[in-house]
Amino acid sequence: MNFEASRAKALDKLNYFVENNLLEYSKLRNFDFGPKNRSNISCLSPYITHGVINEKEVIKKSLSKFSFSKNEKFIQEVLWRTYWKGWLELRPNVWTDYLIELNKIKEDFKNSQNYKNATAGKTKIECFNDWVIELKENNYLHNHTRMWFASIWIFTLELPWQLGAEFFMQHLYDGDAASNTLGWRWVAGVQTQGKHYLASEWNIKKFTNNKYNNIKLNENAPPKISEKTYSIIKQDFNNRNIVDGNLLIFENSLSFENSDFQETKFKKIFIILNKNENRSIKLSEKVIKFKSILIDDQKQRLKDKSIDCEVIDIGEIKNLGQELIALYPTVGENLDYLNLNNLKLDFLYRKLDQYSWKYCNKGFFNFKNYIPKIISTLN
Repeated sequence: MNFEASRAKALDKLNYFVENNLLEYSKLRNFDFGPKNRSNISCLSPYITHGVINEKEVIKKSLSKFSFSKNEKFIQEVLWRTYWKGWLELRPNVWTDYLIELNKIKEDFKNSQNYKNATAGKTKIECFNDWVIELKENNYLHNHTRMWFASIWIFTLELPWQLGAEFFMQHLYDGDAASNTLGWRWVAGVQTQGKHYLASEWNIKKFTNNKYNNIKLNENAPPKISEKTYSIIKQDFNNRNIVDGNLLIFENSLSFENSDFQETKFKKIFIILNKNENRSIKLSEKVIKFKSILIDDQKQRLKDKSIDCEVIDIGEIKNLGQELIALYPTVGENLDYLNLNNLKLDFLYRKLDQYSWKYCNKGFFNFKNYIPKIISTLN
């Protein structure tokens, strides 16, 4: 497992996967063959999360190799993140409430030995312990394994899903507020009320190629219950008239030269680095470093195109004055900082998000029906 922090390496990974492993993806994608063999999945999510490569590039590349029918499962998986983000944009209070709950629960569990054992990989469940080590060492877990991990955390170890979501966010290179928080809510049974995901011994054995045996799990746990329901908050994702101001780029949009706004002239581009001082969830040093190197890589690519740019800390935004425009950072830590500090910016939204997010009002099954329509807008 090696995630080199550059657009060039991301493109290499994309090209290699499409040429060599895409054809078998739908058949093999649920197998976790271990961190030394990830040929059955793309491992592109750390780059897509940071906008180093975007969904449009990935989908177009896959469709240049195979037809939509042969690619459908892969394209659905690529757009899951787009869907989760849209779902959360329409219900931003889910993220706000999560952080409030997390703060209270952290205080309640700060001396819990069960919690300490889980995060140290010292439980009685061998596969879970291995995944904790893998998460910390590689900052990545197979998607199927994330579901098993969350289920064991919640239903067998009986720990709050909020702490598990924080643990993932701290260590995953591809962690983002939407897919991480909503994924954990879904496993727990509070995202789709009453529908939870229970890991089972047979399923883990089958999809790890019998690597693990004698896995003692709680396979009959009821779903978690939440009294909270969230109504859709109507949002305006239209772009304002762009004036000749300074542009801010956050960590989710680190390939400006391939964005919808690449032809727009700005006075200067500021790439925003958000270290742990301004985060509710403190990230591991490795994740902060990964983000920092990706930001430097974006800076160098902009300089190569003779675009005036500078990397600044998020705390310096308030010193930049007026006429600030930003590529929309999406619900999460960066938007929280802007809101908490009453920093009013004009946001620019990607065409993909503007078009896709209106179909995120219901479940993914409904969203899936619109994928061919969404793809038709990518050209």
